Amino acid sequence: MLRAIDSLFDELVKTDEIKENTVMRSFDYIRQTEDKNILIASHRGVSGGNIPCNSLEAFEIALRQGADIIECDVTKSIDGKLFIFHPGTEPAWLNQEIDIRKMTSEQIRALRQVNIDLTATETPIYSLDDALEFLKGRCYINLDKCWTCLPEIVKTIRRHKIEEQILLKSSPKMEYLKQMEELAPDIRYLPIFFETDTASELIESMNINYYGAEVVFSTEASLLAEDEYIEKMHKKGRKLWGNAIVYYYKRVLSAGHTDDISLTKNPDDGWGWLADKKYDIIQTDWPGMLRQYLESTGKLQKKWK
Repeated sequence: MLRAIDSLFDELVKTDEIKENTVMRSFDYIRQTEDKNILIASHRGVSGGNIPCNSLEAFEIALRQGADIIECDVTKSIDGKLFIFHPGTEPAWLNQEIDIRKMTSEQIRALRQVNIDLTATETPIYSLDDALEFLKGRCYINLDKCWTCLPEIVKTIRRHKIEEQILLKSSPKMEYLKQMEELAPDIRYLPIFFETDTASELIESMNINYYGAEVVFSTEASLLAEDEYIEKMHKKGRKLWGNAIVYYYKRVLSAGHTDDISLTKNPDDGWGWLADKKYDIIQTDWPGMLRQYLESTGKLQKKWK
């Protein structure tokens, strides 16, 4: 599999002319239509079977299924190199009780991930450089878990000249907001709000490219699910990011309107509810099926635009 993805990667980046004439068009299309259509964010790409998450393989599958945004996690090695991996998931994806944040970049590059049966694959832990170059010109890229190493991440983004594709998220702590203002005032930023909006007025007073917010709420009575709040944010030109993913059943992200409900019961009660509430971005582990649902029901195109 590694050889196959290497071949694909080589073909995609063979020449600057190819990148300009073919790859760039897909991101251009997303940018041109994002005010008209709901955007589909793929949570760590599409994993399963022999494909680990947070890998170029998982990202490729997600894009082929119609994802507009690739969400991925960034962590730093002990010698300061950036990799695409969610710290704390080493037992699940490496079948080892280790912490890659305490390993050197050379040690990390020697690792191979496992599949859902904990069987070894050929898939390495890719560097942030690998991921940015692979996704360049193809989609939005949401870098999560980035607030612990934001200076290094911003340097990497700028080295690849990929600022316009990046969405950075964090909790709206003042220390993170100050870093965004100082290091990345031009890069799109989304605070993560839990149950209520705690920082919009503050962020609006700072030199931050306030693109929108990820909203997390346990009940439909939350401020973040109120029509008045959603309309207010839209009037300010903000995008709102809702979650259909379930990474722990006891941690409710969108009042129970989940991928699980959409796939096993009624998608109108999951994805449909999020679309009808007018969330601009829906994060999912099933981008192909979400896109099929939105297109077949006519919900892909925003009715509030």
